[in-house]
Amino acid sequence: MNQPDVHQIGVRDVEFGARVRIVEPCNLYGCRIGDDCFVGPFTEIQKGVSIGARTRVQSHAFICELVTVGDDCFVGHGVMFINDTFSSGGPSGGRKELWRETVIGNRVSIGSNATIMPVRIADDVVIGAGAVVTADITAAGTYAGNPARRLPPRK
Repeated sequence: MNQPDVHQIGVRDVEFGARVRIVEPCNLYGCRIGDDCFVGPFTEIQKGVSIGARTRVQSHAFICELVTVGDDCFVGHGVMFINDTFSSGGPSGGRKELWRETVIGNRVSIGSNATIMPVRIADDVVIGAGAVVTADITAAGTYAGNPARRLPPRK
């Protein structure tokens, strides 16, 4: 009978700021978590990711390599970050040179189950639950839908 090659991650090689709170089980490895952050259970934050101070990452979120999240952000339940754009017509097959980075500004709130493609998001943005962000967001405001579009200001 064959045995699988099992890799147990847990929490390892993480640079933690002061007063960080994490709820296990979660996989955090090779990343940086700023001061006063919260990371919920069933979350994966991969190597090279940087999470700014006072940011909350709720349960079941996936933050892949090449993602930077600013200060005072909120990442809702089940948010998925993507770094492979399938630019070659399919998955990169581990060819990291095909991956792209994502940079999230400060004071950005990302609603539950949103998907964030490799983009740049300006400061003071709200992303609605279930939104799919496929293009850079350069102006503060509220964005929702698939693909995410800016909503008009409330009157």
